[in-house]
Amino acid sequence: MKAILATTYFGPVQWYQKLNRFDGVLMEQHEHFLKQTYRNRCVIATTQGVQALTVPVEAPVGEGLALSKTPIKDVRISNHGKWRTEHWNALQSAYGESPFFEFYEDDIRPFFEDRWEFLLDFNMAITEKMCELLDIHPHIELTSSYQNSLPFGEGRGGALDFRTVIHPKHPQEDSDFSPKPYYQVYKERFGFLPNLSILDLLFNMGNEAVFYL
Repeated sequence: MKAILATTYFGPVQWYQKLNRFDGVLMEQHEHFLKQTYRNRCVIATTQGVQALTVPVEAPVGEGLALSKTPIKDVRISNHGKWRTEHWNALQSAYGESPFFEFYEDDIRPFFEDRWEFLLDFNMAITEKMCELLDIHPHIELTSSYQNSLPFGEGRGGALDFRTVIHPKHPQEDSDFSPKPYYQVYKERFGFLPNLSILDLLFNMGNEAVFYL
């Protein structure tokens, strides 16, 4: 069985659970960009509680397309502002005291130093590195065209569609995902915060993160 997923920026634990559990994953590259989703944001735990880190994006220059009408594969990362520095500083502040931040720091920092032109390429590079660090080995293919709905359930060629299920503000029912508590730096202050960025799981659990998935 395959899963179809929207691309993510250091996606949530639920998203990486799908990478680990399904035989194959179809990564959507033809859908139109959607705002306020994991496609260009991740959610972390900080001393002030939950914080979203958002990558600024823009439509292709000169093509006259609105961002909401731009295929995700053509969405460009904006270089305005200092978002890379801000995101890295936020991660250092949030997880500098976590058990495994220093262990993975050199693997993660380059994503905030190098520059990718397209959001999809950036996210795919992140996904590849995170899978390496988690020691999971998904078979990922990019979609060849956009389908509004896909076969859901049994049969060859069937795929479970999680493109809208895994959402930071409006998650849909997922009977296969029930977040169990794990150690978090701020757990005593806020209680367990479920389904944060995979970075939260990795920095707090290290090489045991794969068992959680």
